[in-house]
Amino acid sequence: MQTIELKLPDNWKSLAQAFVHTARTHAHLTAIIDSTGTKLTYEQTLVRAIALANILTPILAESRFVGVMLPPSAGAALVNLALALLGRVAVNLNYSATQETLESCARRCNLQQTITGKRLLEHLKFTPPGQILCAEDLQHNATLALKALSWSEAELVPEKLLGAFFPGLSETPVASSRSGNTARSINRDEHPRERVWLDETAALLFTTGSTGEPKGVLLSHRNILSNIYAIKLHAEFESLHVVLGILPFFHSFGFTLNLWGPLVLGHTVIYHYDPFDSRKVCDLCQKHEATVLFCTPTVLRACTRRGKSEQLKSLSLCIVGGEKLSPQLAEDVKSKFGLTVYEGYGLTETSPVIACNVPWEFKRNDGSRAIGYKPGTVGRPLPGTKIKIDCSANADHPEEGMIMVHGPQVMQGYLNDDRGTQEVLHDGWFTTGDLGFLDQDGFLSITGRLSQFSKIGGEMVPHIAIEQEILNITQGNEASVCVTSVPDPNRGERLAVVYNNWGDMTPEAVVEALRKQSICKLWIPDSRDFVKLEQLPTLPSGKLDMQKIKTIAASKLNGD
Repeated sequence: MQTIELKLPDNWKSLAQAFVHTARTHAHLTAIIDSTGTKLTYEQTLVRAIALANILTPILAESRFVGVMLPPSAGAALVNLALALLGRVAVNLNYSATQETLESCARRCNLQQTITGKRLLEHLKFTPPGQILCAEDLQHNATLALKALSWSEAELVPEKLLGAFFPGLSETPVASSRSGNTARSINRDEHPRERVWLDETAALLFTTGSTGEPKGVLLSHRNILSNIYAIKLHAEFESLHVVLGILPFFHSFGFTLNLWGPLVLGHTVIYHYDPFDSRKVCDLCQKHEATVLFCTPTVLRACTRRGKSEQLKSLSLCIVGGEKLSPQLAEDVKSKFGLTVYEGYGLTETSPVIACNVPWEFKRNDGSRAIGYKPGTVGRPLPGTKIKIDCSANADHPEEGMIMVHGPQVMQGYLNDDRGTQEVLHDGWFTTGDLGFLDQDGFLSITGRLSQFSKIGGEMVPHIAIEQEILNITQGNEASVCVTSVPDPNRGERLAVVYNNWGDMTPEAVVEALRKQSICKLWIPDSRDFVKLEQLPTLPSGKLDMQKIKTIAASKLNGD
């Protein structure tokens, strides 16, 4: 099967080219606002990005991968823009990870430099990998002559000639594939006779590592730009919007939808360094009249608890992803802000968006209309995206199975991991590891993740389904309970429940209530296998840290 390709705009030959064209077209529109008071037009953003690229050129030398460790801000956006202009691969690193994890990521991509900020360095409990370049110091290196040169390049040199100064804008990539990428690009195989920027690696993002060691995901310019363009068509972003950009750039959702999406499409984006500083997030939304919010349910829940009802009234579209949206949260947001929350679905390996609900109808080829929103689902696939369900291993529920995705947003592969790449990529189809089904209207529902099952007594026991039963009993939210498993000498595994904030309800009462439900006995954990924590550990994206939760449960219950 051939890779499905969207017809990208002619000026979208690379991320850098797409941005430069937008910046020239919308020069006097506001591009970036951040909570430190910075406000830049597209013209100013382009000049500063070019100046930073000129400063970085001699410093980076032959480095292909360059680390970036900065929270969402104007500075972080400028660094990513400058690296794209230079044709380098940005590696936005998780600044809340451990030293061991960061060093592992750095080794895998031979990271020589990391660009960070002085304020962040003061709060870090570890040393960033490679040579540390402080963004503030780089800015001080901008001499008057360099500023004049950068202004001239940004304002006077025609777009087609800028490639002579910046590799990321050239017609043909001049850098060799010295990145250490051993994965084959499914897109590049479609164009064996031409070498274009669209099929070169644009970014390296590491997965969250919520269920194991992070994997290095290689995304091409085509992957990211195709996802942006498909989202534009799917969500009908025909007018200019003000995007509230609060997710970190090391999160694929933040990287595509809060960094590159707004700046390529010509929107205004508002940055704040802490997505969980909900009071400030709500203040920024009200002050700058944001119209679009992309975030996780956990971030939205914090805004619902602390924000005032009038602060989010300017939003016309709120899309969440990264974790399941509970009906209770959707109802709370609707009740407090009058805002409907639309759920989407994606993975780092798919740049990230695969499917999404939207508030309007679609026009079919025959002229009829189809709904765009169905609560409880994650929506329809984006334009150019195909989904199929592999039901071969699920005899009990033949309509439900492994979700597989085919489209231009599917990653090039995992960094230096041919085996891992081959396990999930087959003839352009990506195996997500998630279980779900497509209904008769083409809406996708997620029912679980293969890693979130335990095999007990020879049967697969779903953690998510048990969590939902417990939530129904305790009236809690997703952040209050997590079902995992621990080793068991008799059955191989047994269920463990890590929880908090249940008031006076005891594990014994929960188990007794579960026994009264019409569920399989294997789904009912032992009351002795409940672990109470003051707060369940989470990742910076707001997702529960499944690996850490599993380790805590094993330690407390088995003494591992």
